[in-house]
Amino acid sequence: MAPVRPETKERAVAIDLQKEAPNVVTEAGFKMLVESGYSVEVVCKQDAYRKNSVWHGIWLLRAVDDDGVEKELVTARARPDGEFIQLRTFKTVTGLVSFLIDLGFSVVAFPVYEGQRWTYTLADTPDDDSDS
Repeated sequence: MAPVRPETKERAVAIDLQKEAPNVVTEAGFKMLVESGYSVEVVCKQDAYRKNSVWHGIWLLRAVDDDGVEKELVTARARPDGEFIQLRTFKTVTGLVSFLIDLGFSVVAFPVYEGQRWTYTLADTPDDDSDS
């Protein structure tokens, strides 16, 4: 008879992102940074391509302050394989646009070639009435 193994339980280990990875921020922190004046930089990591009228690619987001300090957006979910901090990627333009609109941007553009970047600042977002 095989020995009975005790049940293994997955558990998330609490880590201090500021100490472990000071250049990253979760979604809640990212929104706070943007609201406090940080710019949002969208970085294209893989050329975009269209498949059935949906644009695909890989985009990362960074919050950047006036001094050039960057904080990359990461997921808040722990991984069972021990990789607790993972960059948040957007694989479709729909997901990217939805996230940017939720941040408060009313006009959205995005880079389509690997290495291209596009920067947004809430203060630069035009009003609904662009004629005034």
